[in-house]
Amino acid sequence: MATAAHLMDRAGFAFTREPGLRRPVPVIMLSDPALALLRDVFGKPALFADKPRIERRVVRWGNAEAVTMPHGAVVVSEDDLVNVLDMFPQGNTLKLNQKIQQSNDFNGSFSVHAMLPFPEWETLRFGARLSATARVILAAHAPPATCWIEAVDAGWLFLIPDGSGQAWLLAVGGDPQALAQDAPLIGPLIETLEPSGVQFDTSPRMLAGLAGDGWLACGTSAVAFDPICGDGTAQAAREGILASAVISALARGEDAAALATHYHSLLLASLRRHLQLSLPFYANGGTGRWWHDQYAAAREGYDRATALLAKLPEPRFALHGFDLIRREQAA
Repeated sequence: MATAAHLMDRAGFAFTREPGLRRPVPVIMLSDPALALLRDVFGKPALFADKPRIERRVVRWGNAEAVTMPHGAVVVSEDDLVNVLDMFPQGNTLKLNQKIQQSNDFNGSFSVHAMLPFPEWETLRFGARLSATARVILAAHAPPATCWIEAVDAGWLFLIPDGSGQAWLLAVGGDPQALAQDAPLIGPLIETLEPSGVQFDTSPRMLAGLAGDGWLACGTSAVAFDPICGDGTAQAAREGILASAVISALARGEDAAALATHYHSLLLASLRRHLQLSLPFYANGGTGRWWHDQYAAAREGYDRATALLAKLPEPRFALHGFDLIRREQAA
């Protein structure tokens, strides 16, 4: 939403922002590509340059031995994003102050929704992966600037240090304490583990309708990715870019229905690609019932998204910078 608001303001649209409610996120690991995208959008080349960096990723998945590989990311809090990107800490809805006047069949107000209540309520859910987070004090021997990912029998763990000798543990599939006891890679890295908070759903999902007459939906409440691929923040930023571009195209007279279809189909395609990328992880993470069920849910989601996309027309627009133009003009 911060991306959409920034670009709409830069394009000269006057709007109001209404607070909403959502669950706070304890920590966010921004990959270097996601960080580069935010720096480009907000014109801040040094954005989060002072934050702790992750330089290595250690992964133990399925029956394979742990593998160390290069990784580039920064660790930030939600407060960091709120303060630097001028976000509402509890989310918001953008409402244009002026009506968009056109010669076509659209002539009215417009809103971009990132939180409940959405104009479209039905949600497509692909599985149910309950997760929880817990605060961790790392053992003295835990190497710095490293994050760890490990598959266990009943789920998987993601340990993200914050540069202070502490870390956040994300447990997907069960209680952090229980899963950590079954984790030969991550378990020994934990000196102490605080009690976890409430559980939340990290399964992929999206609203059945992401655009309609006078509105768009975006953000993680509208389209949610599984953290297994680590692309949630970049995806939210791309949604904001697309939402702003749709409004600009609408204001210059492009067809409202075609723009709504384009917006919905592109976000549906992004979820389909995410599900496709997730499939190998759930196919190879373990052999137990939990892994079998999660793979089946991801596969069902991929097949369903494929079928829904097949019913939609080919995209009529393409992004050129932060603007949408007709494909024949982009060729």
